[in-house]
Amino acid sequence: MSDPIDRSGLRPRFWETTRLDRMTQKEWEALCDGCGKCCLNKLEDDETGEVELTRVACRLFDDTTCRCGQYAIRQQFVPECISLKPHTIERHAYWLPETCAYKLLYEGKPLYDWHPLISGDPQSVHDAGVSMQHRTIPEFDVPEDDWDEYIIEEPT
Repeated sequence: MSDPIDRSGLRPRFWETTRLDRMTQKEWEALCDGCGKCCLNKLEDDETGEVELTRVACRLFDDTTCRCGQYAIRQQFVPECISLKPHTIERHAYWLPETCAYKLLYEGKPLYDWHPLISGDPQSVHDAGVSMQHRTIPEFDVPEDDWDEYIIEEPT
């Protein structure tokens, strides 16, 4: 499987010296590890604010590649899909997966060794067992009222 994220020509370990709001678009996109967890439908407790992951994936999610099938135009199909940007991360960090590079860097934490920027291999996220590859159910196969039956622990 080829990696749709172009990580060529980036400065080594740029994420350690560049603030999120100073990154180029290419650097920002390269932070995505390709785990697919952000494409899972989540349930948020109205009282506690706790967010739980489900195995129920967005209708555009490709369970084999762990990528959005229509990334560039995803909001035309899924208007509620969040376009994460440096200026919106503070508002959205609470629902990002614990292993997400955007969240880790926002919180001042290092990337995991399996992250493709460190390993040099986009397959490493899958080999480490932290991705959602072959673990999801399409959202059209499960009524929304039943999503709570598919709550999972985040693969870390």
